[in-house]
Amino acid sequence: MKPSPALVSVLDGLVDMHVHSGPSPFPRRFDHVEAARDGARIGLRAMVAKSHHHNTQMDILAMRGRFADVAATAYGGIALNSTVGGLNVHAVRMCLRMGGRIVWFPTISSGRHLECHPEDGSFPTTTVPLTLERIDIVDEHGALKPEVGEILDEIKEQEAVVNGGHMYPEYIRTLFQAAKERGIRRMAVSHPDFVIGADPDLCRELVGLGAYIEHECAMYDPEGPERWDPRQLLRWIETIGPEHTVLASDLGQAANPKPVDAWLRVAGALLDLGLPEKDLRRMVRDNPSYLLGLDD
Repeated sequence: MKPSPALVSVLDGLVDMHVHSGPSPFPRRFDHVEAARDGARIGLRAMVAKSHHHNTQMDILAMRGRFADVAATAYGGIALNSTVGGLNVHAVRMCLRMGGRIVWFPTISSGRHLECHPEDGSFPTTTVPLTLERIDIVDEHGALKPEVGEILDEIKEQEAVVNGGHMYPEYIRTLFQAAKERGIRRMAVSHPDFVIGADPDLCRELVGLGAYIEHECAMYDPEGPERWDPRQLLRWIETIGPEHTVLASDLGQAANPKPVDAWLRVAGALLDLGLPEKDLRRMVRDNPSYLLGLDD
């Protein structure tokens, strides 16, 4: 896809906090280096590689030599699913102290995700047989499990991002309340209207706790898996405000478009609908740069 120079200028410096490059047990169309290199088409500044199954910071470090000629910086993170031991503070500590930037609380191991996709649903089948078990952050009385507090303390110390994963909205609220009490400043909710089911009123409540609401190009790309109307995304932006919104790709899967191509189509659609360029820049550059601490 040949980008418009004007559109590339608006996207220059973009930071993508949600890239599903490989390696992964799910089929991927390219690895982290290839994803970052392709980002040069729109002036990608940084990206975060996400896996539902493992700590991606170790991937980034292992590929360090190949990143030498890539302009964009790549970071890793960890999703607290059963393949990393669930609510495992030791795994979190290693990831963040090796340079990881995001801790996603349970995604494919969350109760909410398992309800929506009991047999993988729209998610690709893994390339190797894996086991998966449900991970909850609260006990039978609805109180946060002690290990969640330990993980939040580590996130606070390393100034990393807390992401609500694919959990029930009320679990995300409980998690973010605890994070705010600890003085954690960087929180994000991914695709509130996909799997999670967080409505705008709840999202406003989460924003009040200090969270950013992240929406994904994958959902709104006409060549992507969901193909939602970009006007729906614009309504979210207008409701929550660009100052509290982050846009990310959530792409890299083998069967889906490349992140850059989706960025161009979705960003172009938003501008065509009347979104001011300054608001787009804030959501794709300034807000994610703040969350990752790129300018600290």
